[in-house]
Amino acid sequence: MRLFLSSYRFGADPAPLMSLVGKTGRVGVIAAAADAWPRVARASAVVSDVMPLTRLGFTVEEADLRDYIDSDGQPDVNALEERLSGFDMLWVRGGNTFVLRAQMARSGADQVIRNLLRNDSLVYAGYSAGACVMAPTLHGLDCCDDPAEVVTTCGMDPLWDGLGVLSFSIVPHYPPAGGPGAEDSVPLEDAAEVRRTVDALRRAGIEYRTLTDDQAIIVNGDRTELV
Repeated sequence: MRLFLSSYRFGADPAPLMSLVGKTGRVGVIAAAADAWPRVARASAVVSDVMPLTRLGFTVEEADLRDYIDSDGQPDVNALEERLSGFDMLWVRGGNTFVLRAQMARSGADQVIRNLLRNDSLVYAGYSAGACVMAPTLHGLDCCDDPAEVVTTCGMDPLWDGLGVLSFSIVPHYPPAGGPGAEDSVPLEDAAEVRRTVDALRRAGIEYRTLTDDQAIIVNGDRTELV
């Protein structure tokens, strides 16, 4: 199993991701965390992820999970598995973690991604919401993401379980410690949300790890490291 989980895109340096992937192949961008956004904003967000990946040499296209949910709300799991298995890496962008989790459930992507990772068929690279969704639980993330967006966007109640690939939760956008300008690196409102998330996880006794926007967690087989 190979995971690259960051707070913001590549973190401080794309080299660890490139080393994990091993080659510049095909990348599928999953932007389901932005499905609650206005159409133009969502499209712009996809482009903002495609361009830096393309500059690294990858062949990039979007894999829209909504395309694998039929008119009755049923998932086409076989078609989605065929689609995702053709990629060397999945790039799962940030947004609303609860919306992302719901769209993964509705499309069957949660099942498909776990199977692909179990077989080491590809690299899963996710940042912000794309990293948080891999945890056992989404508890505490309601301090920064609105679960109510799931009802209006997905037509279902929010799910509070993550994919359970990790044994701990991730708190992204954590303010860096010390150094010149550190106090200005995260907007005050975002920093307050991060503190509330950490407090909620502590009160619930949930194991968690924080990530600044320069950091990433890499899982490669049995090895897990912070870079």
